[in-house]
Amino acid sequence: MSPFIIGIFVVLHGLVHLLYVGQSARLFELQPGLVWPDGAWTFSRFLGDEATRSLANILNPLVAIGFVAGGIAILASQTWWRPLVVGSAAFSAVIFILFWNGQLQRLDQQGAIGLLINVAIVVAVLILRWPNFAF
Repeated sequence: MSPFIIGIFVVLHGLVHLLYVGQSARLFELQPGLVWPDGAWTFSRFLGDEATRSLANILNPLVAIGFVAGGIAILASQTWWRPLVVGSAAFSAVIFILFWNGQLQRLDQQGAIGLLINVAIVVAVLILRWPNFAF
């Protein structure tokens, strides 16, 4: 697959994390009735929902920056793209797990699709060593 397509995909996957910032900051609702990250099984009990949203507003832009930089590195034919993309995917997966509400209903609204994408990225890059660009 072309480095251009993969690089753009990685950049766009990173930018989706900024939508979660807007959601957690209550600037907009990604879906009607979506309250993510309120009720996060790890943070909401101890910090409360307001502090949990603030934490999500700090962590998601970091993931976005990592993915965007990794995607740009692919587009610029830089060999250091791999650890940046894998690290961003792993960090994003941890974030989605920690901000999950602990219930098995409506997983798509809790970042399950993003989690699956992150797992696929880690498996493809680390285990399958794909894609193997010529740079």
